[in-house]
Amino acid sequence: MIHEVIPVGMLQCNCSIVGDETTREAMVIDPGDDIEQVLAILSEHRLKVKQIIVTHAHIDHVGGAMRLKRLTGAPILLNQNDAKLLQMLDSQAAWLGLPPPGKVDLDQDLSDGSKVQAGGLSATVLHTPGHTEGSVCLYFE
Repeated sequence: MIHEVIPVGMLQCNCSIVGDETTREAMVIDPGDDIEQVLAILSEHRLKVKQIIVTHAHIDHVGGAMRLKRLTGAPILLNQNDAKLLQMLDSQAAWLGLPPPGKVDLDQDLSDGSKVQAGGLSATVLHTPGHTEGSVCLYFE
């Protein structure tokens, strides 16, 4: 398994890149910003993004998701309980003095017990409300 963690954006959110060494398929988790760094790591490991996973809809976790989607074609996955927060990204940006990221289109719901996969790597989604209503964790067995 390839697993790279890089702090991104002004709040230094951890963005994780998890990839299968055999198939070269990957998932990017919480691409909040600094998409050039994410792309560099993907290129270094010759990885193709299959899913963009957002653990919750705060701007530091989702701010770069649409740009990464445009560049890779990968779908964005987020728990639907954070849909209202997702609609407030421009307000979140204003609170932090950041440029607005614009609308983020959700492609798939990350519901409790669902699976995410990249190549032979699979994780179970655990709905963990608290930080936000739609917060999720990924469990890689």
